[in-house]
Amino acid sequence: MHRFILSLALLCFAGIASANEPIARVRVAFDRDGITSTRTEGYADPATKRAISIDDPVRIASISKLVLSIGVMRLVEQGKLDLDADVSEALGWKLRNPAFPKQRITLRLLLSHTSSLTDGAGYWQVPLDGEFKKLLDDPKAWDPAHAPGTYWRYANVGFPLIGAVMERSTGERFDLLMQRLVLKPLGLHACYNWPSCDAATAARAVVLYREGKPIVDDNQGKKPDCGITKASDGSCDLSTWRAGAATNVFGPQGGLRISAANLSKIGRLLLGDGEVDGVRLLKPESVRTMIGPEWSYKNGNGLTLEEDDPIRTQGGFTCRYGLAVHTLATGLPDCGDDAFGDGVQRIGHSGNAYGVLAGLWVDRKAGTGVVYFSTGNDKPEAGERSAFSRVEEMSAVGW
Repeated sequence: MHRFILSLALLCFAGIASANEPIARVRVAFDRDGITSTRTEGYADPATKRAISIDDPVRIASISKLVLSIGVMRLVEQGKLDLDADVSEALGWKLRNPAFPKQRITLRLLLSHTSSLTDGAGYWQVPLDGEFKKLLDDPKAWDPAHAPGTYWRYANVGFPLIGAVMERSTGERFDLLMQRLVLKPLGLHACYNWPSCDAATAARAVVLYREGKPIVDDNQGKKPDCGITKASDGSCDLSTWRAGAATNVFGPQGGLRISAANLSKIGRLLLGDGEVDGVRLLKPESVRTMIGPEWSYKNGNGLTLEEDDPIRTQGGFTCRYGLAVHTLATGLPDCGDDAFGDGVQRIGHSGNAYGVLAGLWVDRKAGTGVVYFSTGNDKPEAGERSAFSRVEEMSAVGW
């Protein structure tokens, strides 16, 4: 009943959101040794007046890609994956841009958004019992003008394919594999979509609102019965999982649920060259490989922003990129990639989906970093000093 009769607090926060202010904001600063400061404001769920905290898991959007890349590099170190091998071998079917049929596509190209794939045919909608590869029969899935490896174009669609390669190479379900490779070794209570999270974590979910209505993770204090994209008949039987068939249902491109406190540990891992709190997860050279860069903007060799991003519409948002790692403040011409406004190069990733605007950024030279996210960003204002939104700029420096 409380979901039908909205509380006064919800109405108030819906009004605030319409005034270009977020429903909730969280910021965690850290160094190599741990968290150094925190700031929170607003509600994890206005309907129940549950205050937001640094320990509440949120759908962190595209920062999920950076965490996935850590899992990939662990498998590379183990000799189970090769960044430069044709992914067709692992997928069991040929992945090719029809306009460039002789050009192979590799994990390096998929992770760096230089594979010539586009999001034109979608990437999220394949059901549990579907076949993701059928999406790629649509010509809109491909850039016919640029060969693989020659052009940067942000493509979410590549990350379910990366997940499929991981599944096929290990025989493990993507979400469970990421638990084994990354999340559990670091002691993180996090998950790619909800099935692999414990009930207590799911109960604390940050509810995402759009125009005053809950649209994502309205868990109502319990773990969802399904928590992934269902099968075409509406069922949700994970025993029917098939390696590499529909990895998108676990959200490898954006479905990671993780708290700001837990995400700061990922940042500290990057500061520690692959080691954090005595746990060595990656070799230093693997972290350097992730950072790259694989691509830097020059002479129109990429789009520099996500095509379907309704919030960040100014060019120059992304001007240097590695393996799912974004570099800020490049100083390259026509680039508005300095959200902090201080000219310091930081590495990490941003996130933007369902009203969340998020960032994980570390200054490896200074040994410091920040995690932030805000919710309820229906129509955020443009940034004052960069291609980032104003709320992101404020969150970066502490609002």
